[in-house]
Amino acid sequence: MLSSEADHFVRKVRSFDQRGLARVLSMVENGHPLAPSILHSLYNPQRSSLTIGITGPPGAGKSTLTNRLISYYRRHKNRVGVIAVDPSSPFSGGALLGDRVRMQEHASDPGVFIRSAANRGHLGGLSGTTRDALEVLAAASYDPVLVETMGVGQAEVEIASLADITLLVLVPGLGDEVQTMKAGIMEIGDILVLNKADRSGIEQLEMSVNASLELIPDQADRPPVIRCSAQTGEGIAELTDAIGSCTSSGAGRKATAHRRTALLLNSIVREKGRELAQKLLLDRYGSIEETIESILEGRTTPYWIGEMLSGFHNNKRENENECKRD
Repeated sequence: MLSSEADHFVRKVRSFDQRGLARVLSMVENGHPLAPSILHSLYNPQRSSLTIGITGPPGAGKSTLTNRLISYYRRHKNRVGVIAVDPSSPFSGGALLGDRVRMQEHASDPGVFIRSAANRGHLGGLSGTTRDALEVLAAASYDPVLVETMGVGQAEVEIASLADITLLVLVPGLGDEVQTMKAGIMEIGDILVLNKADRSGIEQLEMSVNASLELIPDQADRPPVIRCSAQTGEGIAELTDAIGSCTSSGAGRKATAHRRTALLLNSIVREKGRELAQKLLLDRYGSIEETIESILEGRTTPYWIGEMLSGFHNNKRENENECKRD
């Protein structure tokens, strides 16, 4: 049963109250006791809201591309949510750059909600609560929700476990194209975006990318490669068409719901201690797949399961402490 206070915040999120939404995001980021209940109530694996991860090496133009995508979706009357992951301040632990220095033209637009999130030392370039903030914005009917990562190289693969679609942004002239491909980061992109297409070297970059894609096994899907210039807008329509193609079919929506549920459940199980958590889930639901089906059918949520696992761990620790005292 949801407490009246938690229900109050859930209603704030669903009624497009931006101040209430900002408060809930702060509660989630800071581990407020009500956060799990709020997330449990808001979670919907069948949601239509699309989440798009934007990643790539530093200097690839991710912020400019994010800004351009916001403009595109706003022209089409979409309400757009943005999570911009920044380095943490060593003093406050909060976002160091913040949304004040990026995407300023959208700051006063009531149809855009931009949230800067500190990575808080998280190696994947993503805040440990980014996945939950993403679900909150989706529950608030922002569609799409864009997640722009810091750009810290090889560890950026984590974005693929959060977003429905991942854009891997590459540019000519950084000198790290080959290293990036060797690092395996090419595998995470659902769409490969060759940004700054007006620069010299774009042809060589495209040749290198296509050569790398030749190594993909025949049975695997080959991601589309889109040339664009976030600065001028060239190629943005082609990019958004490619994004739409990834999610247009009914079968695609069903697969997306299953995938996002499995990834969120896996993330929570990993946090709680995989071996013990999996045993508890097997005892309660029969299998991991049956657990996912229970979530998809609305009988539970990953957040309720997370709280159940936390309660088990806490009881286990208390019992161990009692044994030690005895």
